[in-house]
Amino acid sequence: MRKKIVAGNWKMNNDLNQTISLIEELKKNHFNEVSVMIAPSSPFSKIAADLLENSPIEVIAQNIHQKSNGAYTGEVSCDMLKSIGILTTLIGHSERRAYFNEDDFVLLEKVKFAIDSGMNIIFCFGEQLKDRKSNKHFDIVKSQLENTVLKLNSESWKNIILAYEPVWAIGTGETASPEQAQEMHEFVRSCISKSYGDIISDEISILYGGSVKPSNAIEIFSKKDVDGGLIGGASLNAFDFSEIIKANK
Repeated sequence: MRKKIVAGNWKMNNDLNQTISLIEELKKNHFNEVSVMIAPSSPFSKIAADLLENSPIEVIAQNIHQKSNGAYTGEVSCDMLKSIGILTTLIGHSERRAYFNEDDFVLLEKVKFAIDSGMNIIFCFGEQLKDRKSNKHFDIVKSQLENTVLKLNSESWKNIILAYEPVWAIGTGETASPEQAQEMHEFVRSCISKSYGDIISDEISILYGGSVKPSNAIEIFSKKDVDGGLIGGASLNAFDFSEIIKANK
């Protein structure tokens, strides 16, 4: 059975005290049958991991570099993260693609290096508004997958979670329906099946990352191929994030 997962990406938000406060609020909840992850800003990764040492909530990284060490100012390596107990990272988030020019070539390097380093990955992908309006959304997503994770061997897929981000539905005023989410998730699962077979495609968790809120979480998570969410802004509010997690039944 596929894992149900809700991951909160805190991005460049929350200072130290805000990070501690949010974690302490989340720890008051008991989340059953759902894997919960949070990705705090990197300066607070260690303290977050320490605060959640005896909690089922997993601390993950927002990004990694594709080299083990060296003169890469401002970057974070897999070994650094593993040394503080962090074993999962986001790769390919839409903001990394848009603002930091991470293309498919760089993302494939990161994916391969993370897997070789023993890390787990939440691999993000998704189309822009212009792609959706020109009916190229399936082609764009297929290309993003074929140029990256679909190049991996089947053994690597035990380390992968996917996260579909319809960039056009994040902060644009446009809204993606639960049916549109299901349609893309089903398409992605079919792409995996064609490359690796039904066993792997059926086991992969595919998260939805398009402005999930307490008001729409139940309907989105009820779709057959939606296994949870990668949550941005709503994960910065302990009550909203908890309600979203509880919706993933």
